[in-house]
Amino acid sequence: MKLCKITTLYSTYWQKFYARHPDLLKAPYEVQKATLDRDGFGWADFWFQALTPLGYEVLEISANVEPLQTAWAQAQGMPISHTHWIPEIVFAQVRQFQPIVLFLENFATFSATWIQELKQACPALRLVISWCGAPYQDADIFRAHDLVLSCIPELVEQFRYLGHHSEHLNHAFEPDILNRFTPITKPEIDFSFIGQIVRGNRYHLKREQILEQLAQQIPLQIYSPSAEISWKQKSKALVARVLYPIVQATKQGGLSAHWFAKFPQLAQLAALPECPPYPVNPRLQTLMRPAVFGLEMFRMLQNSKLTFNRHIDISPRSASNMRLFEATGVGTCLVTDWKENLHTLFEPETEVVTYRSTEECVEKVQWLLAHPEQSRAIAQAGQVRTLKDHTFAHRAIQIDQVISKELRRR
Repeated sequence: MKLCKITTLYSTYWQKFYARHPDLLKAPYEVQKATLDRDGFGWADFWFQALTPLGYEVLEISANVEPLQTAWAQAQGMPISHTHWIPEIVFAQVRQFQPIVLFLENFATFSATWIQELKQACPALRLVISWCGAPYQDADIFRAHDLVLSCIPELVEQFRYLGHHSEHLNHAFEPDILNRFTPITKPEIDFSFIGQIVRGNRYHLKREQILEQLAQQIPLQIYSPSAEISWKQKSKALVARVLYPIVQATKQGGLSAHWFAKFPQLAQLAALPECPPYPVNPRLQTLMRPAVFGLEMFRMLQNSKLTFNRHIDISPRSASNMRLFEATGVGTCLVTDWKENLHTLFEPETEVVTYRSTEECVEKVQWLLAHPEQSRAIAQAGQVRTLKDHTFAHRAIQIDQVISKELRRR
């Protein structure tokens, strides 16, 4: 069965990757793709590796990596648009492949019109799947999709309530990651956090709050994209925060939407339900180090005696994020927020360490650092569990069952 998975990569990641590998810019598409996949960012080629043994023919497209996609288009003799190259090149790639199943990891990149046109160009296409594991603006976007997968049970409940067909699928770990770098047997970092701290509603406000409290009591190394927010981004955010109450007051005073339409930036502020946040917590930024991605991230996790996890705010009840499996997969002792379903994934206090409050987190981290043998035992048990139950090979069986069920319904 032909399945095409379309993803987008953090632009910060792939731009840094190509800066470290400048020779790739002139390399053929296949060489660029294989080199990126080897670095293990996000899902990389993990679904390809997991689904192929089940009889799938898988095409994976990294839609927004400009050097990669440009190389493909040039090899095909395809003219490249300066403004719409992402949807145009991906459309050509999918049309050439003619899949039965389309799997969109980034639901917001491709419009309903684009999907409808693709269906006309691909007569064999029977199932469009999207993935959603983060806040979304308008659920109507999913009406163009046949199925919405999510790692967050709360979102699955929301989608079903809104009339969308939705299924739950946990994240996973790819064991081959362990063969791609020299193992670190003596971690040098006591306690780390590696990840996003997005200061927006339904994102990471609680994560930011507890990190700030932890940093006051425990040595903590934070690796986050927030560390590299430019002065220009900060300045724009500061201006927006100053202008927001003025714009809202003017709007309430009766100024017409037609007037705002003349000034797009003011119109955006007028449409916001609340004042835009400053992009980075100044009290945390001084502690932050540049973000790490791909194999560098996995090495940093393995180089940590303990690593911190706090789920996104839209997952208030459920353990659901990638860090659960990335950290345990490389054999790091994970300290994570307690969730009501966590016991279905890991044995709390045996395979991972849980906390329900900042105070409990501080107490347990201090105890674990003072008792390295126990923390290593938990780390090893967590890794055994992940390799036993939480690999992409395990998830491939689940997604194959979901796909088969969906195709029988059509």
